Amino acid sequence: MITHRLIFAATLAFLSVPAAAHDYKVGALEITNPWTRATPATAQSGGGFLTVTNKGTAPDRLIAARSTASAKVEVHEVRMENNVMKMRELEKGLEIPAGTTVMLKPGGYHIMFMGLKAPIAKDSQIPVTLVFEKAGSIDIELKAEAIGAATKMH
Repeated sequence: MITHRLIFAATLAFLSVPAAAHDYKVGALEITNPWTRATPATAQSGGGFLTVTNKGTAPDRLIAARSTASAKVEVHEVRMENNVMKMRELEKGLEIPAGTTVMLKPGGYHIMFMGLKAPIAKDSQIPVTLVFEKAGSIDIELKAEAIGAATKMH
């Protein structure tokens, strides 16, 4: 009898836990851990980071991003060329192969905010619209971590 009550109580507790506030789904894509870094007062740019998992059977592509936080938003990569780290826009977007997970993180693929309209403050939420070739558009929010954060802390 006590075992049944414990199982029932555990089930109720599990069901009452809210879904992660920062996980999103569009089509076959799941977007998790969206975050950014706070910026110094004079910063003109910032980066956005997240993880995209394609649970579908066909590839998709992140072809654009938009935000009211900056004048321009691009999907970028960082790569080593002749012993020099270079950052550049992915003009054809970022492929998300079927059945894989692609991480946008510091030092790799990322969303680049250029012409920030205001500094990004720690703990603020930055609105972003991600545009995928097949799945379409989805509005998400990036939580701002501390200046210089290497990963999402919350």
